[in-house]
Amino acid sequence: MTALLEVQKISLLYDKTQAVNAVSFSLNEGEIGCLLGPSGCGKTTLLRSIAGFEIPSEGRILLNGEEVSRKGWGLPPERRNIGMVFQDFALFPNLNVEQNIAFGLRRMPRSYSKSRIEQLLEMIELSDSAKKYPHQLSGGQQQRIALARAMAPRPEILLLDEPFSSMDIELREQLARDVRKLLRLEGMSAILVTHDQYEAFAMADQIGVMNKGEIQQWDSSYNLYHQPKNRFVADFIGQGVILEGTVNSPQEVDTELGLIVGSVPDGYKQGCPVDILVRPDDILHDDDANEFAEVIDKAFRGAEFLYTLKMPSGSKVLCLTPSHHDHAIGEKIGVKLDIDHLVIFKRHSKFQVE
Repeated sequence: MTALLEVQKISLLYDKTQAVNAVSFSLNEGEIGCLLGPSGCGKTTLLRSIAGFEIPSEGRILLNGEEVSRKGWGLPPERRNIGMVFQDFALFPNLNVEQNIAFGLRRMPRSYSKSRIEQLLEMIELSDSAKKYPHQLSGGQQQRIALARAMAPRPEILLLDEPFSSMDIELREQLARDVRKLLRLEGMSAILVTHDQYEAFAMADQIGVMNKGEIQQWDSSYNLYHQPKNRFVADFIGQGVILEGTVNSPQEVDTELGLIVGSVPDGYKQGCPVDILVRPDDILHDDDANEFAEVIDKAFRGAEFLYTLKMPSGSKVLCLTPSHHDHAIGEKIGVKLDIDHLVIFKRHSKFQVE
């Protein structure tokens, strides 16, 4: 099957700086992808190149098997059949809701436009607000209007540039799920750009973690969390700390919390010092455990406490515990390891996940 979108070794210079460096990935029809990373990593520049606003210095981009960008050349944005939702929504304040949505349908027959607007208003649950103006609606409602306007002409792919960045943190994940539902109803492919991993997890099928203009790993959210390919991904995705260990065998690593059984990658010989990524859900509070750690910080999260614990060696680990286990700072509690996915790196003293 031909991919809907193919990005092939794209590089872009921005003010003589290498903003994107030899990036490749593909997206199939109906899939939702995400470019995730910190500010300045190149994700928005890459999205703009897909839209046609930036011309690559190397590589090429194909849409439905047809070349739309290559070194020094790009098909104009208006000829790519690509929709885009910007950070500020860019709604027209002097147009009401249905007029804003209709803007993307101005070249369509009137009967089709009317039917399509009614369909989209129902999808975004704003049929009763069709005559209202953007300033009369909440930020979340405005975001849905911008989405409906971009979806109205049925583009082949929808690009979303930090669409939830102006929202309250509590709303972002819910809005991401709502947008995913709408895209699924339309069977539409999309690419989201965000720095928020929880938005990415809520919306995307495939996520590309970017750093310094390169995709470090293009994978599912599950694999990014449990099987990060390098230290940057391990650091950026989720919470975790590094626990030092020593390889005992191809199936065992020894740590101060006991033996970890798992598949040790090739190249790690017996006696090799290693760093092991330990997530909060890998540490279990157990009153009958042989090892104890001191509570040095705690964060109440309703159903759970997130404890920061100090081991006898001075190393720190995180532990998620049901909130009825309320321990005081300075108290020592029993802990044990329960790691299902062994994520191992060669010893690197400068690396630490906060």
